[in-house]
Amino acid sequence: MNEIFNYLFGQYQGYETLDIALEIIAVIFGFLSVWYSKNNKIWVYPTGMISTSIFVYLLLKWSLLGDMMINGYYFIMSIYGWYIWTRKVDASHNTPITSITKKEQLISVLLFIATLIFVYIIYKSFDKWTSWVAYVDTVTTAVFFVGMWLMARKKVENWIFWIIGDVISVPLYFYKGFTFTSFQYLIFTIIAIYGYIEWKKLLNKPIEIL
Repeated sequence: MNEIFNYLFGQYQGYETLDIALEIIAVIFGFLSVWYSKNNKIWVYPTGMISTSIFVYLLLKWSLLGDMMINGYYFIMSIYGWYIWTRKVDASHNTPITSITKKEQLISVLLFIATLIFVYIIYKSFDKWTSWVAYVDTVTTAVFFVGMWLMARKKVENWIFWIIGDVISVPLYFYKGFTFTSFQYLIFTIIAIYGYIEWKKLLNKPIEIL
C-alpha cells in the first residue's frame, strides 16, 4: 500500500504545503466548473475563474508556461463566455446551445494554428523546448484554446475538444508530477462525455431566463 501511495503522491515530496492545498482547492473548483458546464449553468464561469486564477499562480511558479497560458486564457474567455451565456436573444430567453457554423469552423482552425505558433515561440524564447513534453503541451494548449472558445460561444462541439484534451492531459500531468491534477482530468473526461450527450439534447432549444 505504501508503494502505491508513494507512486501516486511521491512527487509532492518537497512541495510547500500551501501549494499542495492550493492545487487541491483549484481542482475542486475545476470539478464544479465542468459540472456546471455539463448542466448548462452560468456558475461554470465564477467557479472556473477561481480555479484558473489559482492554477495561473501555481503553474507560473512551477515554470509550466504552456499550462499557465491555458489557464490565463480560460480566465479571459470566462469573462467573454459569461457575457455570451447571459445575453438575451429576446425578452425571455438567453443564448441557446447551437452547432458550429462554417465561419466558426474556419476561426477554430485559425485559432488552433495560431496557438501552436504562439506557444512554440514562447517555449523557444524561454528555452523550454527541451523535451517531448513541450510538443504535447503545445498541441493540448491549442486543443483547449479552441474548446474554450467554442464553449464560450455555446457550441455543442466544444465537448469534443475537451474530451481530446482531457484524455491527453491525464497521463501528461501524472508524468509532470501533479497527481491531483491528473485525477482531475480523468474525471473531466467522464464529465465531458456526459456533457456532450446532455448538450445534444438541448441543441437549438431556447434557454429561458430565470
